[in-house]
Amino acid sequence: MGRRSTKENKNIYQLGRENAGLTRDAAEEALVFVSADRIEKIESERTEPHPDEVLAMSRVYKDPGLCNYYCTHECPIGRVHVPEASVKELGQVTLEILDTLNHLNYEKENLISISLDGRITPDEQADFQRISKQLDLMQSAIASLKLWLDTQTI
Repeated sequence: MGRRSTKENKNIYQLGRENAGLTRDAAEEALVFVSADRIEKIESERTEPHPDEVLAMSRVYKDPGLCNYYCTHECPIGRVHVPEASVKELGQVTLEILDTLNHLNYEKENLISISLDGRITPDEQADFQRISKQLDLMQSAIASLKLWLDTQTI
């Protein structure tokens, strides 16, 4: 039986493993291709995990948030292109989506006007930035909804 960690600032991978009730040795067995030593290095942040390791940890630990965390914090491409999602209650995610849809519905006419000539003129910049911010909020809310769905299928 493994020792219980007393480390205060545990990273997301260690928390995921511990929440799954696994020791490093048990995680090694379940992960098959990731050694307990490598798990320790990832958890102590002496090395970064590979994407295939994160996928396996997410599956074995039953924690789909690990993948989003990896993409939004550790992957150079994901940091730019993947919206950060957080696990929220379905009601909260639904309200965020509906609120964003309401804002976008209100801005629909502005977006049509801006798009007609195929370019954004200086006087349209502020409106376009406001619309773009709402689209980013929608993308984040959708990512949270997908993450919630993933937690339901585990």
